[in-house]
Amino acid sequence: MAGKKYATALKKLDRQKRYPLKDACALLPQTKISDKHDETVDLSVRLGVNPKHADQMVRGAVVYPHGTGKTTRVLVIAKGDKAKEAQDAGADHVGAEDMIEKIQKENWFDFDSMVATPDMMGLVGRIGRVLGPRGLMPNPKVGTVTPDIAKAVRELKAGRVEFRVEKAGIVQARFGKVSFGPKKLEDNLRAMLELLLKLKPSSAKGTYMKSVTISTTHGPGIKVDPTELISSEAGK
Repeated sequence: MAGKKYATALKKLDRQKRYPLKDACALLPQTKISDKHDETVDLSVRLGVNPKHADQMVRGAVVYPHGTGKTTRVLVIAKGDKAKEAQDAGADHVGAEDMIEKIQKENWFDFDSMVATPDMMGLVGRIGRVLGPRGLMPNPKVGTVTPDIAKAVRELKAGRVEFRVEKAGIVQARFGKVSFGPKKLEDNLRAMLELLLKLKPSSAKGTYMKSVTISTTHGPGIKVDPTELISSEAGK
């Protein structure tokens, strides 16, 4: 059944065409496969960078105008007033040595993002080897090591998404749910692509945004033409 639905969805696309943002997002609800689940919508961008070179590493965090449709569980490592700030901002778990010990001894990972105050990074470093591979290690470059704990928690709870370019030069990220509708999905997609353009390394030569593909969780990939964004960015 899934194979038939995929084939039907595929017929709605011109596989050779790169669609403008608006048209591509309008196709997402038409190419979903599941009628039972609100499928996540994903983005894959192939960049003309070589991540092996430190000056071509692209990483950052985007706060989507319409969130992601996913509840983000936030763990904050902080003490005193900063711990209270985290609780008031809506953090799901707050602690210091007790939380680090819980992760070490119980292999506990019931959270999606970890935020820490700078003074706590020595403590967090003890479990860097288990946090790193899971993409959970706090990092000042994406705002998860910060004295402004409340802001970081609020942004993560609102749907802030961290990303980094992978070995093959690809950035992958979710940017909403099918139920958002084309307009909200377009707003979110635009926010992500505009940020990627701003993060273009000065040392990157040739075509920077080589390909942009969006899809529902189980649906076929839709090629996106980012020319309108690149033109507007260049005109600034």
